[in-house]
Amino acid sequence: MQINKENIDNVNAVINLTIEKTDYEKQVADVLKDYRQKANIPGFRPGKAPKGLIEKKFGTAVLVEEVNKLLSQNLSKFMVDEKLPLLGEPLPNEEKQKDIDWEKDENFEFVFDIALAPEVKVNLDTDSKYKYYKIAVSDEMIDQQEQMAASQLGQNVPVDVASDNSSIRGNFVQLDAEGNEVEDGIAPQGVLLAVDMIKDEEIKNAFVGCKKDDIVIFDPVKAFENRAEVGHMLNIKPEVVDTLDSQFRYTVTEILQFENAELNEELFKKLYGEDTEVKTIEDFRARIKEEIATNLVYSSDYKFTIDARDTLVENTKMELPEAFLKRWLIAVNKELTLEQIENDFDAFIKDLQWQLIKDEIAKENEIQVTPEETVEFAKKMALAQYQQYGIHDVPEEQLESFANMMLEKQEERERIYKKLHEDKVVEVVKGKVTLEETEVSQEEFNEMMK
Repeated sequence: MQINKENIDNVNAVINLTIEKTDYEKQVADVLKDYRQKANIPGFRPGKAPKGLIEKKFGTAVLVEEVNKLLSQNLSKFMVDEKLPLLGEPLPNEEKQKDIDWEKDENFEFVFDIALAPEVKVNLDTDSKYKYYKIAVSDEMIDQQEQMAASQLGQNVPVDVASDNSSIRGNFVQLDAEGNEVEDGIAPQGVLLAVDMIKDEEIKNAFVGCKKDDIVIFDPVKAFENRAEVGHMLNIKPEVVDTLDSQFRYTVTEILQFENAELNEELFKKLYGEDTEVKTIEDFRARIKEEIATNLVYSSDYKFTIDARDTLVENTKMELPEAFLKRWLIAVNKELTLEQIENDFDAFIKDLQWQLIKDEIAKENEIQVTPEETVEFAKKMALAQYQQYGIHDVPEEQLESFANMMLEKQEERERIYKKLHEDKVVEVVKGKVTLEETEVSQEEFNEMMK
């Protein structure tokens, strides 16, 4: 077998590979021998069919398969041994690749085009100035978080009179056209209604101001304008609710009004655990401000990553084999049209440039992501999800379990790895350039991100 590489330019090369008869004849003979022993040929006992018949029937197919195996194995081994920095995958050379006659040829020549990653030199020093936008924490943000916490830990309390945002519990009784109770009719007990969810204004007003033991007669379908919701409320089957056209007597048994939790030490312990140092409202607002500032860092870092990527891609000159890359994208994306690939090609090239820049920075600074770091990141993601629902004091073993479950999915594990790797690269950039920190409001930042 002969294999060699011929450089076309800095980023394009050709691999020539010749497979000769001596490379494959033993493998082909062994496979055909096995076929002969197992083949079920009419007129011959198993293993007794003539060798020539087996070769005629299966020879070409076996030859093609064995040659392709050798081709794949040796091409891959050559690229690994030569440590070729490939972009994409080898493609058959459209000009030099000869037609193959599998019936007559004994030696087979293959010619592949390959693309090589260019040499990348990234300039990072203190003379390079990058803006970093720090988002200011406003009193309005703190107020919103404070109110959210009070709401999340609030509860319904009994009241005497219903308002337009009360919840009312009561018993339904189905009525006929004359207003009489339907025998064996629909009559669920203890059904909770939210007054502000009633769509019909006349029916809603009938509930506002009502008291315990008051009776409201109404059509639930008219009130809520959603038969599926009414079916769930009355606990009846879909085929029943689909044709339901009845008035109901609803007797009020309880009126509830939601009240926010009081901002006190008891609430702070529910949020942050028994050992929390948050004792007063002032402590609570300071803690909220700290949490918001921490979360806003993620937004600032994301903006910095985008800006750093754009700046580095623009300032880092590199030669890319664009003609080859277009061919490769067409070859591996059969579902995409040439027009779609052309339209997205600039974005693809920019992403590729950024990847090459990241790889070079990672190589120069020996950046690695450990399994322990992926677990810790997954735990932070889990905690962030709990905190969205106002749960801050989450047991470590619960976070560990959540993280391990997340990392069992290969796609999620790879996504976390790539995120951590990019974050480390960006931290290196931050540490080597001059940051010009600018404080902006949330509104100003949102406008910049449009």
